[in-house]
Amino acid sequence: MKKFVLAAVTLAVSLFALPSVADSHKVIAADSIQWGLLNPLRGDASPKAADLWGDRTKNMATGMLVKFEKGFSSPPHIHNTSYRGVVIEGQMHNDDPGAEKMWLSTGSFWTQPAGETHITAAKGQSNLIYLEIDSGPYLVQPAEKAFDNGERPINIDERNLVWLDANDISWLDKGNAQVAYLWGRTEAANGSFVKLPAGFNGVIESHRGLKAVVVSGDATYQWNSEKSKTALSPSSFFSSNGNGKHRIKTDSQTVLYINSNGRYRIE
Repeated sequence: MKKFVLAAVTLAVSLFALPSVADSHKVIAADSIQWGLLNPLRGDASPKAADLWGDRTKNMATGMLVKFEKGFSSPPHIHNTSYRGVVIEGQMHNDDPGAEKMWLSTGSFWTQPAGETHITAAKGQSNLIYLEIDSGPYLVQPAEKAFDNGERPINIDERNLVWLDANDISWLDKGNAQVAYLWGRTEAANGSFVKLPAGFNGVIESHRGLKAVVVSGDATYQWNSEKSKTALSPSSFFSSNGNGKHRIKTDSQTVLYINSNGRYRIE
């Protein structure tokens, strides 16, 4: 049975100058998301899914949203590729078929290694997760095809996250913003939660590109010096491919999941 594990990361951060080249960006409001079926072969029994970036049916990295009905419980199965999961709404359980239920709530994080037999269950009135893979396609396969790829799963309940603030991180300049590292290294590919307090009005500056999903809270988003604004709510998404400034103004405490290609700065 999996145990709750706290993420450990290297916190050595040294900022360095990068070319000031603004690159393309993307923003998707929650009410603009286009939904389909995660597993079309199951028809109405399939969870709903929507790609935010990439394409889960192709050989590429992808980030997607998945909706589960209350009471959903999958049969034992495996996936051909490892994934990372973030709970946005409801309560989710993901573990070995015989494991005691461990219900993860909003802001929790888990990993599922390729080839490991597991079940996924949901018990909230409505249940929504963000699921991320580094290579595709994303396939659901029978437990009989199980294999050990050497990875081990992680469950991190949101109550067990380690939050760091400006006293711990030199590049965290703005107000009471906090960061909880989840995977990777700050100078390379990495994933983290960012918690912005109500009334935050600042910038998340990306040097090498990032992708961000709103886990909780409400905010307004602007890209660089553009005047257009987008309302952000849970499941909203924004990204950039290179250097640029994501301007965020929060109405309530807001938590983001950020997948970054390197260092980013909050100011």
